[in-house]
Amino acid sequence: MGLKLKQNKRYNYKPRFYKGDGSPFAMKGKFDGERSTLEASGNVKNRFLKAVDELQNSPDKAVNRRVLIIISILVLVFLFIIDFDLTIFF
Repeated sequence: MGLKLKQNKRYNYKPRFYKGDGSPFAMKGKFDGERSTLEASGNVKNRFLKAVDELQNSPDKAVNRRVLIIISILVLVFLFIIDFDLTIFF
């Protein structure tokens, strides 16, 4: 005598007067069509490798440079906050 969980009901609501493609209630991001890393399949390693590949093969190199500069500044600020001695690099 096992306990069975109650299944949730599913509704296929379709608006009567909506003229358009897809559902008007679907939530999509602004740039979802341009990103290749949104696929849900794969594990964390595959997603990370896809994101790195997309970053390396993007047509706008200025954006990549800007991202790397921002990351390096944030790392330096973090090292300054934790009082890391930066003189070992020089």
